[in-house]
Amino acid sequence: MPTYLIGDIQGCYDSLQRILEKTAFDPAIDQLWSCGDLVNRGGQSLQVLRLLKSLGPAVSVSLGNHDLHLLANQQRHPDGRSRNKEFNKVFLAEDCESLMNWLCTQPLAAWSDEHRILRVHAGVIPQWNWQDAISAGQEVSAILQSDNRGKFLRKMYGNRPLRWRDSRRGWGRLRLITNILTRIRFCDEAGRGAYRVSGPPGTQPKKYKPWYKHKHRKTREITVAFGHWAALGLRVKKRYIAMDSGCVWGGKLSAFRLEDRKLFQVRCR
Repeated sequence: MPTYLIGDIQGCYDSLQRILEKTAFDPAIDQLWSCGDLVNRGGQSLQVLRLLKSLGPAVSVSLGNHDLHLLANQQRHPDGRSRNKEFNKVFLAEDCESLMNWLCTQPLAAWSDEHRILRVHAGVIPQWNWQDAISAGQEVSAILQSDNRGKFLRKMYGNRPLRWRDSRRGWGRLRLITNILTRIRFCDEAGRGAYRVSGPPGTQPKKYKPWYKHKHRKTREITVAFGHWAALGLRVKKRYIAMDSGCVWGGKLSAFRLEDRKLFQVRCR
């Protein structure tokens, strides 16, 4: 059963179609594992959501910050009066609620025993092992699938608290989990993220490193697959796989087949 990791699509429906054709993707036997950010900026977010939802259990998405932003925007502008015109097309679609509910069933972190891969949108802090990341993501998923979805999506924004503590509770805990799994690029040894920095390695403040560079991180013995970081680009390493090759910025959309480590790419139009 071939398994494909795919990078940030961000509303680039034509590119998504072409890469599925290039891989000869068959939802009856293949798996498509998205590293998140299905929507925003590419102009065709509605079509992307419809296509991926239609593929049923063949698709698994690790929710990204843009996916959560779509959900939050829908809570504020269910009538389609958001400033984001691309989002409005989703909100005004007759299948909007079905698409939003499907999105909320997708995890923030996913684990594969077969491939020994943890899949998230952005990264993990050094203090977490893969089980911690899965457990933390499940806390946010539970809220997204509850009657408290709207309240969480209103409380979600902000960069604080910065430091993880197992004892932390409330909306601050959920906000920090969300920031780690969907926004982190750089962090210090204590796991405090530099969330305002989006450039390539070397642009971060002193004492910060790319999250995957910390030698004491507890996920060093497994592989972490992620997207989110277009400035980092595509990188296939033993212990991490960075899948965001900047499709929406004029780069490429990438898919990586885990079984034979074959890379497929299409240019974004």
